[in-house]
Amino acid sequence: MIRTFQSILAPFFFSCILLISCNPGKPDQDFALSEVPNKPSSKELISLNSGSEASWTLHYGVQDEKAPQSPRELKRSAFSKIAAIVPGNVEIDLQEAGIIDDPMLGDNVYNLRQYETYQWWYERSFDKPDVPSGHRIELCLEGIDCIADVWLNDVKIARVENMFVEHHFDITDLLKEQNQLYICIHSTVLEARKYVRNNFGVRYDGLAEAVSIRKAPHMFGWDIMPRLVSAGLWRDVKLEIIPPTHWESVYWVTKEVDVDKGRASVYVDWEFATDRLNIDDLSIEIRLEREGRVAFEKSVKIYTTVSRERIDGLQNIDLWWPRGMGNPALYNASLTLRDANGDVLCENRQQIGIRTAELVRSEVNTPDLPGEFVFVVNGEKVFIKGTNWVALDALHSRDIQHVEAAVDMLADLNCNMVRLWGGNVYESDAFYELCDRRGIMVWQDFTMGCTTYPQDAVFSEKVRKEARKAILRLRTHPSIVLWAGNNENDVSLNWSGDQSHLDPNTDVISRQVLPQAVREYDPKTAYLPSSPFISSEVFSLSNRINPEASPEMHLWGPRGYFKAPFYTANRAKFVSEIGYHGCPSRESLEKMMEPEFVYPWKDGFQWNRQWQAKAVMSHPHAETSRERNNLMIKQVDVLFGELPTDLDTFITASQAVQAEAMKYFVEFWRMNKFDRNGILWWNLRDGWPVISDAIVDYYGNKKLAYEYIRKVQKDVCVMIGDEGLVEDAPGAGHPIVVVNDTREDVEGRLTVRDADTKRVVYSSVYKVGKNGKLVAGYLPDPGKNTLWLIEWESRGELLNNHYLAFELPLSLEQYMQWQSLLN
Repeated sequence: MIRTFQSILAPFFFSCILLISCNPGKPDQDFALSEVPNKPSSKELISLNSGSEASWTLHYGVQDEKAPQSPRELKRSAFSKIAAIVPGNVEIDLQEAGIIDDPMLGDNVYNLRQYETYQWWYERSFDKPDVPSGHRIELCLEGIDCIADVWLNDVKIARVENMFVEHHFDITDLLKEQNQLYICIHSTVLEARKYVRNNFGVRYDGLAEAVSIRKAPHMFGWDIMPRLVSAGLWRDVKLEIIPPTHWESVYWVTKEVDVDKGRASVYVDWEFATDRLNIDDLSIEIRLEREGRVAFEKSVKIYTTVSRERIDGLQNIDLWWPRGMGNPALYNASLTLRDANGDVLCENRQQIGIRTAELVRSEVNTPDLPGEFVFVVNGEKVFIKGTNWVALDALHSRDIQHVEAAVDMLADLNCNMVRLWGGNVYESDAFYELCDRRGIMVWQDFTMGCTTYPQDAVFSEKVRKEARKAILRLRTHPSIVLWAGNNENDVSLNWSGDQSHLDPNTDVISRQVLPQAVREYDPKTAYLPSSPFISSEVFSLSNRINPEASPEMHLWGPRGYFKAPFYTANRAKFVSEIGYHGCPSRESLEKMMEPEFVYPWKDGFQWNRQWQAKAVMSHPHAETSRERNNLMIKQVDVLFGELPTDLDTFITASQAVQAEAMKYFVEFWRMNKFDRNGILWWNLRDGWPVISDAIVDYYGNKKLAYEYIRKVQKDVCVMIGDEGLVEDAPGAGHPIVVVNDTREDVEGRLTVRDADTKRVVYSSVYKVGKNGKLVAGYLPDPGKNTLWLIEWESRGELLNNHYLAFELPLSLEQYMQWQSLLN
């Protein structure tokens, strides 16, 4: 009775509010609409982005007690006004208007600090679209950064507080023929000050103020990105015209596959909404098709708006495989709802991959209890060779400009997995679609990292809503094989020994909220609570956090010699972060710094302030990252025993040591396949002009490490290892190891030559079974620093690699002479 009474009175109250809001003599109204879910259904889209027909205006000023609280007050305020681009960030508009200097140059980014306490108002008008009777009009805001009030025709319809996910509002009953949209974005920093932080977590620079705000963590300052607490409408703004009958949810799942027989079983969960009372005349047409061949087609009479259709015994199915193991086959999957006349009421179209994927892992990894951490696709173990994906740009509206080129590099490097790091944002649909097509598996962190987040019910609800939206948007992609709760939150309790006695398994967010969301909305996909994950079993070993007892690790450590026991003696079954610094090219340095600062040193090896800003120091007085550039000095000195003061020579030396280190890390893990199961090195590309571990800088210039990694990530690779460090290679000398990551037997000839004499020191025919490894032979230690050149044939292609047999220090002059042979 109560529900019926409310349903009768609700339209009356809503009409009263509309009458009040339309009265120009009354003050601005505050009427928040509830968010509505995205509809994965056929619908008309009307862009409200910047374009030739309409434009956005940006109003801005200090968010003090005089700051406007409504559009009416904004019009009377002294706020400045400039043209805005949507999607965009306010800094882009300020620079375009000549108000700020290029923040990417030198240490100009520090000048943006003054704008952190500003309020930003976006404004534009639009016409009411013509829509058929019964259709609804939803305002879709795909990305607002970050805490904002949304006003439509002087009615505050919403408050949003999450940068990462889209927001939908049914505005049908608020629209006029001419409409005015205002979006007021509040100062993130001032909003953050309203929260009382708990006593947990890492506290340095601005990271602590970030934890209550659902905004990309790196924006508060990170060691790979500047502090740039931006604001903006960073993704599309549009109207969506929703028909009265539409799909609410469509979820395809592969139940099982039979690789040998080409069979598979799948199911599809579906739910639709309709204004029809009688649905008994409706039917659903289910269709799977690939490259013109229909794999399945069926029309199903329906008697409910939600159900599941099981499709067992699919024949001659092309499975989705990761790179190197087969074709990443995609099927066009459609669900079409028709009435008795055969007319289409709504449709859902997806590209799906038919595959199974699981993460087989143990809770602990010690000498007494050897562990496991391995990805299995379609029943086949996959050795992971890939990288970490950080923010494509500090100003995220520009992310989309970089996506295709960056995924092209992943494919060129033959990465079969990419880890989307938790300090970033969830990527665009275009990114995941490219990974689907390229056979690149995606490890998706939820967007949290390096600290402990609030444990209260309010924050938990924020994360629950975010996770639901993120999962529902992304779960359709066959590339996604893992959801991870966060980046390094578990192990951050152990940093500096501050709180290593706290059990991370009591964390509400990663142990309750997020796994429940994955279980509810994407139960086919594995969930890892944190990376690295400190399980209850690991913690109970000593009632303290012990990262070395986890089968999956991040290996940073002293950042010294790349063959030190820290790297070679660890027990990690899987390393998901490992990296080495490399100086950008002179060309890039000259773009990112003013001319007088390109040469880095004064008073010996004291870095100038612009090199320090690129280190990255989040503010001029920061202690974090102050010594980061010294990693390059340390690493060059360790390998070559000298520190060139000539900048070009230093760049060459720094890139060489990075390249050899990164190459060694990949080879070390690959040669120990499947005792070790994968490496995700850090990282592919910078999202800002900085000096870092990335192998490609912000401008797209590749460091030497790019080419070295490209060679050692081939599906079939010949490598030379160090005595005693290769599993199943007990012989004396340097083992020659052939690794085959394909699902076919491979054979060919391999040859090893001395680079100085061109003399063949080893030659043989090799044959390696599918997804296997072969120790082909051994080379005795040459007794002097030597470069060996390796060549082999694989499936009609001539490939090459090299190995340095050396004792420290290695002559930089000698290496530079050898380098011409390596190119």
